Amino acid sequence: MIDLGSLAARLADVPGVIGVVLGGSRARGTADEHSDTDLGVYRRGPMDLSALREIAAEWPGSTVAEPGEWGPWVDGGAWLTTPGSKTDLLWRDLDRVVGILAEARRSEVRCEAQVGHPLGFFSYAYLAELATGRVLADPSGALAEVRAQLDPYPVELTEAIERTYGFDAAFSVDNAATSAARGDRFSATGFLFRGIGCLVHVLHAREGVWLATEKNAVASAAKLAGAPTDFAARVERILATADVSHARRLVAECHL
Repeated sequence: MIDLGSLAARLADVPGVIGVVLGGSRARGTADEHSDTDLGVYRRGPMDLSALREIAAEWPGSTVAEPGEWGPWVDGGAWLTTPGSKTDLLWRDLDRVVGILAEARRSEVRCEAQVGHPLGFFSYAYLAELATGRVLADPSGALAEVRAQLDPYPVELTEAIERTYGFDAAFSVDNAATSAARGDRFSATGFLFRGIGCLVHVLHAREGVWLATEKNAVASAAKLAGAPTDFAARVERILATADVSHARRLVAECHL
């Protein structure tokens, strides 16, 4: 492993960069031998990409992408071929994060297509990343200022997720029934994945627990007090067998 504190300090010195946050499983303490190291590199305005490329060049084979090059939400970053564990840098525009927080306060949520996110990218994932990450560099205090607004979990966001994705969960499972009746397992499984994915977001929001990605989301939901009994095992069964009736029971137990 590299010295993350030292790397974060160097990144924070790059013009345009205002802070660095350790995210993902390494921030949560759940990393395993397959885990990469994810660093959110927050900016305001343009960053000095030439300086970032100089840092990345210290590890041969590393790549650096322009903001926006990886899609509308992931926004770009860098893959560093660091020893022991690959280190991913993810560009994040803090002004956009603040804008998403304002949307959440207005009970507005979005889920849009993004490479690397099979369920889609939920807009409030930006907030979850900052709320659950570990700040490694924040010289101006700008990250701390936004993080302070994320605890407690906004009640307006809970209501929006319940309304929008609670409906989506039940509707998707119902659509799976039609596909299954036609023998279209591919479509049925897709609808079930969507429905359960939305259900997982609802369960987290009800308890004010931030959720950023699909990774380990079912296991996380299973630990919540409001999750149905044997939630993770039941989800595995539903997806393995395209069992629509079981999925409907699971949704009903969550009062959707």
